[in-house]
Amino acid sequence: MTLMTPGVTLAGDGIDGIKWNILGQIYVPKQHSESSLSWHATFPVGTFVPPHIHPSQEEFVYILQGRLDFINDGKEGAAEPGDLIRLPRGIPHGLFNKSQSDVKCFFWVSPARRLYDLFWALHNLGPAANPADVVAIAARHEVDFLPPPDAA
Repeated sequence: MTLMTPGVTLAGDGIDGIKWNILGQIYVPKQHSESSLSWHATFPVGTFVPPHIHPSQEEFVYILQGRLDFINDGKEGAAEPGDLIRLPRGIPHGLFNKSQSDVKCFFWVSPARRLYDLFWALHNLGPAANPADVVAIAARHEVDFLPPPDAA
């Protein structure tokens, strides 16, 4: 069981100094416990998280800077600073930076489940990562990526 520790995670810092490179995006974990995981994310121009499902987690994205396009349960939308994207468990969703500048946002999931371990497994895989390997790793950590629309 992972218990939350009291204290402050300073701006620009991650818990235990952690900073993950997740397929070109930078994730900085701010809090981790059994009940939740939160992280600051930077999405460089053109990066995205393909459509996927969290079967056992609620996910939230609060936009701090820039515009983040998304698909949520088959509906397209966009969120800007101050907006909160709500991504219920079991609902397919994807996130895309289609803008001309970086997007900065704050994520959290509840419960944490295996997402913290997934980020460690994906850390520094790089752009040459085999998509099938990424999908398999994610599935082992309770995140189910969907096939591309052309593959359906």
